[in-house]
Amino acid sequence: MRTVFLDFGSVSRGDLDPGPLERAVPGIVIHERTAQADVPARVAGFEAVLANKCVIDGATITANPQLKLIALTATGVDNVDLAAARGGGVAVCNLRDYCTASVAQHAFAMLLALTHRLADYHALVAGGRWQQSGQFSVFPFPIRELQGRIFGIVGHGTLGKAAAELARAFGMQVEIANRPGGARAAGRRDLDELLPRLDVLSLHCPLSEATRGLVSRERLANMKPDAVLLNTARGALVDTPALAAALKAGRLGGAGIDVFEREPPGRDHPLLDPSIPNLIVTPHVAWAAREARQRCIDELALNIRAFLAGERRNRVC
Repeated sequence: MRTVFLDFGSVSRGDLDPGPLERAVPGIVIHERTAQADVPARVAGFEAVLANKCVIDGATITANPQLKLIALTATGVDNVDLAAARGGGVAVCNLRDYCTASVAQHAFAMLLALTHRLADYHALVAGGRWQQSGQFSVFPFPIRELQGRIFGIVGHGTLGKAAAELARAFGMQVEIANRPGGARAAGRRDLDELLPRLDVLSLHCPLSEATRGLVSRERLANMKPDAVLLNTARGALVDTPALAAALKAGRLGGAGIDVFEREPPGRDHPLLDPSIPNLIVTPHVAWAAREARQRCIDELALNIRAFLAGERRNRVC
């Protein structure tokens, strides 16, 4: 099966073994990066297209009747025109559960850095304030224990369950919110009911019309003034101008943000304002532990082998 990988460099920084892919589809063509404008030309003539974030639109699918498989190195499939794929009889598969440990770790790394004010204390030492104090310890920034705090989760799939497990390990009480647009579940509560009680709100749900703008200006105003928001899911779940305003005004205790509506964000994005206090921004790397990225390649190869064997492994359509 003639196969092309459009953006291998978005998964690997030269530290991954592509061998599983080369064995699954000998002769695979691997591009480190593909500009969006070049996608149609690079897809032309191939039966299988592997991609991470390159958009495979309906026009590209329609123009390639030989195309049989689109295999993604991600869980989200919003960069593929699924209706066009179904109409053209093109299989689409994604990855699942390949970066669970990495994402959960990252969420808690941000939470711990925020509650212990690590960036502020590092800057304090680097700026000489500790040395000038004459004291064995200086602690002008408040530090909070997680034990006994309430950790709220939206999206209780594999990632949400992993975050919940870590929260309980820290002695936190876990509350699961009903996901907007989804069925209510036993033991869960509506988000608006939970928000005034939560010390931490962690997002692990997919982006849909029901969840877009989930953390709105009104919901931010309903949170505790010392609460922390964590988003390792999708940027558009959060009203980012409202989040920036809440942090600046001291109406929210902190935020750890790994994802943006558009990536990379523009220089004028409200969350890139360096004056915003107690905010950690990372460049969509919660998933990117090396082990998770190699697992991504290994699982991608298994998806391809399954397709060639007539099996429906991780099939979206």
